[in-house]
Amino acid sequence: MGEVVGSVGRIAVYPVKSLGGRTVPEAAVDAAGLRGDRAYAVVDADTGERVTVKSTPQLAGVVATGDTEADTITLTEVLGRPVRLAPSSAGPQVDAAAVHLVSRGAIERASAGDVPEGCSADDPRANLELHLPGGVDERDWVGRRLRIGEVVLDVVRTPKHCLGVYAEVQLPGRVAAGDAVELLDSGAGAVAPA
Repeated sequence: MGEVVGSVGRIAVYPVKSLGGRTVPEAAVDAAGLRGDRAYAVVDADTGERVTVKSTPQLAGVVATGDTEADTITLTEVLGRPVRLAPSSAGPQVDAAAVHLVSRGAIERASAGDVPEGCSADDPRANLELHLPGGVDERDWVGRRLRIGEVVLDVVRTPKHCLGVYAEVQLPGRVAAGDAVELLDSGAGAVAPA
């Protein structure tokens, strides 16, 4: 048993990498992350190159519907050029780790000006938004293990250009809004920011 340090306030799945996310009441979490998360990428229809939010910020304003044909039409109209959605055969297309967690406190600190370069306080693009009591900072969990719902996560690093922390899945299962966040005694070794 560990120490309960907070709860899950919101769960977000991003079906298409770089697009806006959808809030869900619960999610299945596999070894590679939340099921259905970042399962597709936007690619240029002519060149086949990936189109990302870093090079094309208007992607973040589009929320995937789950209908790849409709999403492709919308994206082509928004971007003014032909694109297509490419499925990932290797699981979620994440940049650094399977699950991205951020606390409400981190979002509030960012809104007050404590924002890493290149990060958005308005949309940290995290999978799990956590409610932690005053003074608890998820960045202190690097190298520790968490249990959230049925899922056990090793917190492995802080993002270089984003809020919160990244974690790898040690025990898959389900997580739901309202689930307790339990800090366990052991976990992964610390890793430098990605």
